[in-house]
Amino acid sequence: MGGVGIGGLIYREAMLDFALSPELEALRDRARKVATQGVADFGRFNDSWINGFSKDFAKVMAEEGFIGMGWPVEHGGQARPAIERVIVAEEMIGLGAPIAAMWFADRQMGPTLIAYGTPDQQAEYLPKMLSGETTWCIGMSEPDAGSDLAGLGTSAVRDGDHFVVNGQKIWTSFGDVADYCYLICRTGGDGPPHKGISELIVPMDTPGIEVRPITDMTTNRHFCEVYFTDARVPVENMVGVEGNAFKQTMVQLQHERGGIDRLVSNRALYDHALTVADTSDRRVRQQIAELESGYRLGRLLVYREVLRQAPAGFSAATKAFCTEHQIRVANFAAEVLGPANFVDDEWSKGVVYSPAYTIMGGTSDIMRNILGERVLGLPREPR
Repeated sequence: MGGVGIGGLIYREAMLDFALSPELEALRDRARKVATQGVADFGRFNDSWINGFSKDFAKVMAEEGFIGMGWPVEHGGQARPAIERVIVAEEMIGLGAPIAAMWFADRQMGPTLIAYGTPDQQAEYLPKMLSGETTWCIGMSEPDAGSDLAGLGTSAVRDGDHFVVNGQKIWTSFGDVADYCYLICRTGGDGPPHKGISELIVPMDTPGIEVRPITDMTTNRHFCEVYFTDARVPVENMVGVEGNAFKQTMVQLQHERGGIDRLVSNRALYDHALTVADTSDRRVRQQIAELESGYRLGRLLVYREVLRQAPAGFSAATKAFCTEHQIRVANFAAEVLGPANFVDDEWSKGVVYSPAYTIMGGTSDIMRNILGERVLGLPREPR
């Protein structure tokens, strides 16, 4: 059987699939054991990277060296290949281990501070991310500016050595339990909409912050509304260049949209459905074949992102494909499980949560616009 090695992956020509090198296979086995024990100790959660909140398991992840795997050594990381983090994350999320308390910091906030933060910011915030001590939320979407980030209105006005923040954020996951909010706000109003946007680190115990959790139809409460009323944030909490952070935020979204979490959020639901699926039915077998193919295609897209083989902006396509695949998984599970799905509360939640996949992090329509305009260079339709 012929094969070509790429970054620890072995492409098996005869099977149109990837195998892992022995070292990566050993890492997968270790991650699976940690995830399995985490589920036993702290519970299994649907969409565990966003619903499975456990500070205790975050510290286990830190002790195992599973936080900051790809961060530079000089910032406390391990400088390991990005594919290794993907392998660990796939096992954690696929089994439902509660990684939410450390996920945003590891995936987004840490790399952003490494790229754009000051030495003082890096020294203050990165160590507690790596130890699993701090949880971060992201103040990005607003009621009148969901996927239109450039349309945000939350303001930060300079007043001496502070910025005074006023406005409202919504769909702020972990807003009620986070230690810090990484806030996207407007510090200037001149020029095109994407100008004047800045990023601030806001301690969530700052006076003037009110958090209202939003309970969704599955009874999850990670989404929150966050209100800022004359909240004073030190000037030294500005990340990057004041008024010119739009590109920084776009880099953040690359991390957010092209990851393995967008493919395997409901993998546990799929695996459960397979245990009761009637595989003597040819139609069911065909559905399984299509979903298995979808997992392979989605994994290939994610691997291209982490190996930096995808074009700039292509994470929009990765997110659109993978999140739509997750909806197909949920639909399959609902059909296979039948009435039992709605008797078992845990699995029914996994089904009804599925519409969120193609909304959070940017809708599929927005992803297709980004792909068409920024990657393929297609013209906009005249209005």
